[in-house]
Amino acid sequence: MQAIDLHGPAVAKVLTHTGETGTFASEVAQAPSPLARRINADPRNVEQGLAKLVLTIVELLRQLMERQALRRMEAGSLTDDEVERLGDTLWKLDERMTELCGIFGLRRQELGLDLGPLGDLL
Repeated sequence: MQAIDLHGPAVAKVLTHTGETGTFASEVAQAPSPLARRINADPRNVEQGLAKLVLTIVELLRQLMERQALRRMEAGSLTDDEVERLGDTLWKLDERMTELCGIFGLRRQELGLDLGPLGDLL
């Protein structure tokens, strides 16, 4: 691996060159701040964003409960009555999720969080 001389003439030339820096500086000053692009404080968007986050968490929990119920059913650790009640509960929760998504103008496919390199939550 080759060492880079940070005090050499090439680095000094790059750091002191004034060619187009005035134009660049004026463009940077006119550009919207990254924070302004990330934060949209419109009350409607905030409400919908919060609803999306809450519904995403509820949907995650619903899916986890459903998977756990299936595991318990397959293992035979639930009575027929418990299976029936669990099925009714999960069905009603699924209907309510669809209803809440409609109230906030969201589709179930829109729920989820982008976890970056880990992928999507849902």
